Amino acid sequence: MGPTPGGARGCGAATGVGRPARGAKVVLGARRTERLEALAARIEEAGGQAAWARTDVRRRADLTALVDLARTRYGRLDVLVGNAGVGLISPFDDLRVEDWEEMIDVNVKGVLYGIAAALPVFRAQGGGHFVNTVSTAGLRVVPLQGVYAATKNAVRTLSEGLRQEAGADLRVTLISPGVTRTEFADPMAPEMKARILPGMEEIGLAPEAVARAVAFAVEQPAGVDVGDIVVRPTAQN
Repeated sequence: MGPTPGGARGCGAATGVGRPARGAKVVLGARRTERLEALAARIEEAGGQAAWARTDVRRRADLTALVDLARTRYGRLDVLVGNAGVGLISPFDDLRVEDWEEMIDVNVKGVLYGIAAALPVFRAQGGGHFVNTVSTAGLRVVPLQGVYAATKNAVRTLSEGLRQEAGADLRVTLISPGVTRTEFADPMAPEMKARILPGMEEIGLAPEAVARAVAFAVEQPAGVDVGDIVVRPTAQN
């Protein structure tokens, strides 16, 4: 059982739907409550169990409350999937400093707040699994994506540090999706969105492909730590 911050749409929603089908109980967190409610209802109609809470990963208290909900509802926390993220890409010359700060707050601080909420619980239980979504943008840095890639590589670094401190009973996995058909481009400036959408629509993965990668890591037997999974379209450079 475990919560999924960023679980209302795209890869987070696909992961939330896929886990109950494999016997898991899920707790979903995101800012869009109407989507969370609908997704939880969909899971329950299919015979699964799901709870949800409005969660803004920029607020540490929201992550603490999400973890507490999982424990209260289901008795324990097995996996925390850190999927929330924004990619407000732009040239450095545009000086979109507020967008830079938003990416740092969501993509980096949001993951750290999740770790702060779940790590004591995992330690007390004697086990647990962090799954953090990063990006192939951090593996191949290209123009317009410098700050976004930097936030994803920050998560890559802190996750590896956590893995090295984790000990034998804690697992840490990174999922690096490539181009995926989600609403990722929606908050971008119009000119950036126009550049991103054609490729996304042409070659993008279905979110379920990423959800299957999460499932593969989570379903490994105790003592097996899948450190990093890259999942991208075969047509992507």
